Amino acid sequence: MAGPSVPAAEKAVDGSFVSRWFAWSRRNAMRIDIGIAVAVTLFGLLGVLTAADSLLGLVLALGMTVPLAWRRRNPELSGFTVAVFAYASLALIGEPQPAAVGVLFAAYGLAAYGSTLAARAGIVAGALGMGIMGVLNTYEGAPLQARIVNVVFAVILITVVWTFGLIRRFRINEVAGLTERARLLELEREQEMKLAAVEERTRIAREMHDIVAHSLAVVIAQADGGRYAGATNPDAAVDALSQISSTGRQALTDMRALLTVLRDGDSRDLTSAPGIDDIPPLLEHYRRSGVSTTLRVTGTPREISTGAALTAYRIVQESLTNVLKHVGPMATTEVRLAWGESELTVTITDDGRGLAGILPKPEAPGQGVLGMKERAQLYGGWVSAGPGEGGGYEVRAALPYRLAS
Repeated sequence: MAGPSVPAAEKAVDGSFVSRWFAWSRRNAMRIDIGIAVAVTLFGLLGVLTAADSLLGLVLALGMTVPLAWRRRNPELSGFTVAVFAYASLALIGEPQPAAVGVLFAAYGLAAYGSTLAARAGIVAGALGMGIMGVLNTYEGAPLQARIVNVVFAVILITVVWTFGLIRRFRINEVAGLTERARLLELEREQEMKLAAVEERTRIAREMHDIVAHSLAVVIAQADGGRYAGATNPDAAVDALSQISSTGRQALTDMRALLTVLRDGDSRDLTSAPGIDDIPPLLEHYRRSGVSTTLRVTGTPREISTGAALTAYRIVQESLTNVLKHVGPMATTEVRLAWGESELTVTITDDGRGLAGILPKPEAPGQGVLGMKERAQLYGGWVSAGPGEGGGYEVRAALPYRLAS
């Protein structure tokens, strides 16, 4: 997306005058460089027009000032050109020229915008040239102390200018670092948003499966069973219709609650979600659907997290739904809850002897086992599912009481 050339990070460093100046100068870099080149050129021409050999002075003056126009775009070329013409001016004219002020701007440009090697070479060449200029600028017959003072002053002058260029370089690097950090933080934020969206879609899909798929499985099983039993046992058909009505109402209530959560954009309140204590009523629900189910609890119940308790409930619900779907009514199922030292083990087994042979087969396999494994992994547990030793099918899950730190 297009935007101003000044990074937002530079504005955020501080609100001082220096920061505002650096921001403005970055936006108008080319205009500033051209303006400096024009101003220094006009200043340098003042001494050239009054000199005897004005043509040579004009060429040398332009060579020391015009390259300043690209001191930021190509600092090495600009600095090298200014240095060549400055030394040529000292060699051919033998006295300082007003245009030599361009050397200071070139040294600043090398320190601020050039490579490290070019910046170091610039201060060496600049200090040497300014030292020679200090010697030439001393009047004839002046004492040695005067020459030393001129040389020291000239060297200090270009060193100070070069140092300001280094400060500018450090500022540029700081802003570049802040800009890169802001870019990485933005990328990280976008990735986190994408991961959160994927996680939310997975959660919604899981909740939709738990609410809709389970209820529809019960409704379909009841409808198929009632259809086959209705001709010989009308009471069984009436019971099936009652169960279908009850299941449909409960599914509608759960669906409304889920849609409310999605509309409000809040996380689902796990404190109102089903848990271990809701497993016996769940088994009674499937008994009314035709699955003979028993519950066996061993060990002493322990404190378990609400999310893990919900996971245990969903695993039992999914397993019994699969029994009803794939084995059919009249299947015998046992649910075992074993409270161990560090984890709750949930085992659901069936004998595989239901009425699935006379009922329509599911058109396609679902995602129930995968969903159970994903739920258990969220709380540090695991799920295994496969044929049982004595026939039928067995689902086994382990949920630790506390996540490993």
